[in-house]
Amino acid sequence: MASDGISDIPLNLAVPRTDATLTVRVIKSFEYRTERGLVLHHINLETTTVGQLKEIARQAIQTQAGWKPYRNATFDTLKLYTKAHGSKTTNLIINLDHDEWIFLDDAKTLADLGLENESEVSFFNRELYEAFKKHPDTKWES
Repeated sequence: MASDGISDIPLNLAVPRTDATLTVRVIKSFEYRTERGLVLHHINLETTTVGQLKEIARQAIQTQAGWKPYRNATFDTLKLYTKAHGSKTTNLIINLDHDEWIFLDDAKTLADLGLENESEVSFFNRELYEAFKKHPDTKWES
């Protein structure tokens, strides 16, 4: 604790893993950089699995206002984008490196995968991701 009474512990470590806030970057199109952030509060990283997080995000897309353009898209894959206070990729839509950051096991808990408060994950269609990796061209700038 600093002398001014403010904690020196970063917020991503100060908040318990049982009450985390996550940002899910829902990516509809890689080429057009169509992405929207879904902020989820009060996520228990120790008990919530990858499969459950996918379902929470899908349910929010289907029921929350403002998500209509995303309702007809298929989202099947989660990948770590960044942790709080971590470095971000130079690609604005998704980090194309670190395929080991893709969450392949729906049964693993988010804590098992190293997520912490204020982590950001990308939620996208794996087939579209693989196609974009082969040809990472954006069309919105043309």
